[in-house]
Amino acid sequence: MYFPLQEIEAAKLNVDDPQHLRIHSLETFGTHDGPGIRMVIFVQGCQFRCLYCQNPDTLNVKGGTMVEIDELVKRAVRQKTYFGKEGGVTVSGGEPLLQRSKLTTFFKALHEQDINTCLDTNGRLNNKEVHELLEHTDLVLLDVKHINDAIHHKLTGLTNRNTLALAEYRESTGKPMWLRYVLVPGWTDQEEYIEEWGRTFTNYKSVERVEIIPFHQLGLHKWELLKMDYPLKDTPSPSDELKQMTFSIFNKYFDNVILK
Repeated sequence: MYFPLQEIEAAKLNVDDPQHLRIHSLETFGTHDGPGIRMVIFVQGCQFRCLYCQNPDTLNVKGGTMVEIDELVKRAVRQKTYFGKEGGVTVSGGEPLLQRSKLTTFFKALHEQDINTCLDTNGRLNNKEVHELLEHTDLVLLDVKHINDAIHHKLTGLTNRNTLALAEYRESTGKPMWLRYVLVPGWTDQEEYIEEWGRTFTNYKSVERVEIIPFHQLGLHKWELLKMDYPLKDTPSPSDELKQMTFSIFNKYFDNVILK
């Protein structure tokens, strides 16, 4: 369930503060963003402009609410009993890497409480600060939206080079990673590029799981509420045949493929 931010001790700040995260919303008992039962924090702000974005209300980097990191740690500790051996805290978005240094502080504090950390990212940034954050990230969920840079640019507004470089860096550390692929008819359904995507990552020892996420229209109402033109409003969900084709291709390259 989503937790109203009004019930969290929020800071009335106009500028970013190193002890506060700018977040959009918070979900308790999440089961779709990493292993086990998790507290999922959706941070505010993203530089990608994905045509199929399900959370356009998280894009504005100046939106959201400033919440004290200590308050989020305390909330996670109160839920720790429910996490079990596999669960923990996932930070999603928006794009978490825009607040990388503050997330390093947050993840360090969670580790002090023996709480598992997970980062759901599009890999937009790949620098020293990001690498420091990844040192304290138990699992990375990396969204590789398209393997072809030209199509990726049309789909998201930006290049995929940093995303691929971040995948390479995570692989070099030997720490675990899940890869995610959103299957969008007419955009990410080209058989030759799905094959190339598979070949690119097939030898990565860090990849524990690949998730295929079929496109859906559940985010349409958010675009309408924001009075934004949704470019994929007439795009259907992928057919069973298309989903099975994608699953079969990925299954050639990876041991653990999940069709969501």
